[in-house]
Amino acid sequence: MLEYLLYPFAKQLIVFHVLKYITFRTLGAMITSLVICMVFGNAFIRFMSGAGMGQVVRDEGPKNHKVKKGTPTMGGVLIIGAIAVSTVLWMDITNVYVWILLFALLGFGAIGFVDDFMKLKSRSARGLKGSYKFVMEFALTIVIIYLLVRYDHLDFTLTFPFFKKAALDLGWTYFLFVLFVIIGTSNAVNLTDGQDGLAIVPVMTSFSVYAVFAYVLGNIKFSEYLMFTPMMGTGEIATFIGAVIGASLGFLWFNTYPAELFMGDVGSLGLGGGLFMTAVVLKQEILLGIVGGVFVAEALSVITQVGSFKLSGRRLFAMAPIHHHFELKGWDEPKITVRFWIISILLALIGLATLKLR
Repeated sequence: MLEYLLYPFAKQLIVFHVLKYITFRTLGAMITSLVICMVFGNAFIRFMSGAGMGQVVRDEGPKNHKVKKGTPTMGGVLIIGAIAVSTVLWMDITNVYVWILLFALLGFGAIGFVDDFMKLKSRSARGLKGSYKFVMEFALTIVIIYLLVRYDHLDFTLTFPFFKKAALDLGWTYFLFVLFVIIGTSNAVNLTDGQDGLAIVPVMTSFSVYAVFAYVLGNIKFSEYLMFTPMMGTGEIATFIGAVIGASLGFLWFNTYPAELFMGDVGSLGLGGGLFMTAVVLKQEILLGIVGGVFVAEALSVITQVGSFKLSGRRLFAMAPIHHHFELKGWDEPKITVRFWIISILLALIGLATLKLR
């Protein structure tokens, strides 16, 4: 929006020429969302505390998590609000890609908001019924896919990291793939959000990789040099991702151990849905399995735990998701969190390596 409003005055003030550069606007979006979260964070915490909007802790969770009860939650409202405001300010408002990603972020965040609200209203860890949540996520995903097809921004092939030309045309089954993975990703982020600061850093590292891919794919010279098919307009996605990273950093200020604020389902579902839809738009869906490896491990630990117990009556982990397993094994919460952060950074570097190792 700032580009649309201010660039016409570039002849009078040459400084406005920088608004044409995606890199500058990405940095602007990052700083803006970071400042919004930092400025309004304490007020948001006070408001949620005064309204009694505190975290509800599951009885079956680790006993030491009882101290988290009552900590203000639904910090995802702050995150998503900051992302939306800063993205609209700094984006090219004619870019369909960014609007669709914002829609996905807000849509999945709204589902999470309903879930959080019901938990707080009932004062229990049981929020929106799983079947209702699935139907809402299913409907939202169908709308997003329709929008991508409607504006000719979606094909039905999967590309594979580390290979120049390897691609798999799924045909109509691509819709099922997207549906399955977007719901899985949004809920995987939700599962990871079980310790102070644990989920938000892998979110940032994953989005950071896609920011580089967005810029490369949107630049003809870079994409051709690295043997990618150019995708004009995708460079603008970097402004959206910059806003995500800035808001996430601002939220981490309050979410780091011991947390003053939790993101809640509104944050985890919104960020998870936005992350996978970014991968879909950039046609780098499989890459998410690498850069989002922490989320994959958390989700798989729950699936294997449930499957093992149902089939053999035995549990593979002391508790699932897997971060609780390490917690019950005696690891301190900050140690688990930082080690998971290190793993997410390593996975992000591997993801970046796929740009050249093809």
